[in-house]
Amino acid sequence: MVIKYFKPSTPGQRGKVLVKSDEIQKKNKPQKSLTKGKKRISARDNNGRISVRRRGGGSKKKYREIDFKRDIIGIEGTVKAIEYDPNRSSSIALIVYKNGEKRYILATENMRVGDSILNGEDIKSIEGNCLPLKNIFVGSFVHNIEMQPGRGGQIVRSAGGYAKLLGKDGKYVTLEMPSGEVRLILASCHATIGVVSNKEKRNENSGKAGRSRWLGKRSKVRGVVMNPVDHPMGGGEGRSSGGRHPCSPTGVLAKGYKTRKKKKYSDKLIIRKRKN
Repeated sequence: MVIKYFKPSTPGQRGKVLVKSDEIQKKNKPQKSLTKGKKRISARDNNGRISVRRRGGGSKKKYREIDFKRDIIGIEGTVKAIEYDPNRSSSIALIVYKNGEKRYILATENMRVGDSILNGEDIKSIEGNCLPLKNIFVGSFVHNIEMQPGRGGQIVRSAGGYAKLLGKDGKYVTLEMPSGEVRLILASCHATIGVVSNKEKRNENSGKAGRSRWLGKRSKVRGVVMNPVDHPMGGGEGRSSGGRHPCSPTGVLAKGYKTRKKKKYSDKLIIRKRKN
């Protein structure tokens, strides 16, 4: 992993920082059988109205189908290639199993071409292997964690992410999440050993607005500069917030207002809330 800085020869190069990986294969087309077309994310609902603001445009890209379930049990797989995925922050690994089947999985920090991986219950607890939380050693780092058995990994999947296994108690295990939250997960849920690849992603700096537009991110317009018809904080003579507390266009308060339900069903599984 190399952090690449640029000389400020143009305004777009000033402050630009990119992360380059030696493991990612250059000019390598994705596995055709594991890709499909992806609808452009314009954040509109079925009526054509904007449902999520500041999204749209961006470069065309294909979706790589990732195996979050890791349901090929007991058959050894080999890492054929480490590839770039435009749909996520981490790198992905192309796995070829001994039965001939090919799958994409999330690449781990130390995964290299030629490494072997396994999925199952009674297997070694080493990096890249996927097994139930009850069979993983306390103190291990895990990612791609299931919330319900058999559903596939749903949490801890972004670049550099990992959760720490703190302990086991009956049918639950205790995990410390990347946010600092400590919560219980069913011990029968599967997880993958190791840290997700591309942890230096957080050091990247696009350098110009255009790079964000390529990713489908649009610019932000402050509510205070809008008209009263467009935003609760809009209007007024000169710079004024209209006497309103900072809020969204629909009136949901910002700056510390909690939107989590007070009686959410998963509250009983949370031992310590995430750090503020």
